[in-house]
Amino acid sequence: MNTFIATLKYFAIIMAELVFLFLLISTIIALVFMYIDQDKLKKWMDGKGIWGNILGVIFGAVTPFCACSTVPMTVGFLQAGVPFGSIISFVIASPLMDPLVFILLGTFMGWKVAVAFLMLTSVAAVIFGVLIDKTGGASQVKNVRIVGGGEQNEEVPEDFKGRLVLSFWKAWDDFRAVFLYMIIGVAIGAAIYGYFPEDLLARVAGRDNPFAVLAVAIIGMPLYIRVEAAIPIGLALLDKGASIGAVMALIISGAGIAIPELTMLAAIFKRRIIIEFVVIVFVMAVVTGLIFNLIM
Repeated sequence: MNTFIATLKYFAIIMAELVFLFLLISTIIALVFMYIDQDKLKKWMDGKGIWGNILGVIFGAVTPFCACSTVPMTVGFLQAGVPFGSIISFVIASPLMDPLVFILLGTFMGWKVAVAFLMLTSVAAVIFGVLIDKTGGASQVKNVRIVGGGEQNEEVPEDFKGRLVLSFWKAWDDFRAVFLYMIIGVAIGAAIYGYFPEDLLARVAGRDNPFAVLAVAIIGMPLYIRVEAAIPIGLALLDKGASIGAVMALIISGAGIAIPELTMLAAIFKRRIIIEFVVIVFVMAVVTGLIFNLIM
């Protein structure tokens, strides 16, 4: 009974903090973007050389797009003639990085972890964007046009109060879309916190297992875990003795290889790019996890 009560307490505390931070940060992000010209942001993506890849990562990191918005944006970039490497860097970075993820990582796991995660995933997205571009990835684009599903044009209020209210309702819509994933993630985290055998976890994902990062990255690949759900799971794993590298590998592989996004990307890119994308995310998960174990 004491374990059950502790598990419920963990679930309630983490869930309350996640809901508050999600609505607060998402409202702020939506409000800020009402004052930014979206067309200018797209033009900034049209950089030359590696600078274009860096801009693609930055755009993916500051825009809180889900897969449903990332794919139409990708099509728009292709049709606008944005360099292919920049687009790939954007596609890699978009599901893993946004201001909300950074705040959640910093709040729950520490700001050193958040900064290191941002830096490592950004560098990886730039490098792999350049590599795919240099190896002829642009030839793997299908001749398709996706209609609809992108950002909708809507009338934006002129006054600050109106924009703030609209921003909150945008955040609320986003929250409703991820609420189920959030509950599942926190519930799994609470169950791990309360009931998962520490000796078994130590053998699989513990600091003494040299293959922990690789094993957890493989386990996370078939899972569709949004970052918002993966963070509380990772927090519980840390409390049970998992290495920080294994937790980062789970977050990247689980959130980076999203089945719905891969399905939609398959309508744009040929099989080679899809396979390369899966391999890239897996390599990112393993390498980032190993680096975290070394530096943390």
